[in-house]
Amino acid sequence: MRVLVVGSGGREHALVWKISQSPRVTKIFCAPGSAGIGEIAESVPIAVEQIDKLADLPRLRKLI
Repeated sequence: MRVLVVGSGGREHALVWKISQSPRVTKIFCAPGSAGIGEIAESVPIAVEQIDKLADLPRLRKLI
């Protein structure tokens, strides 16, 4: 399963960290992410406010 987490703060880092422990998860993306999150997940340079780009991300990255 591939997962997208939206945000760049401490809560998102905690979510990414916990999600990464699941054996069902094969890839984690985080938009926009941060340096700390980047150690666990692939950061995607899309701002939280760019809803249209976030909605297109699964299709562009073949997350579906």
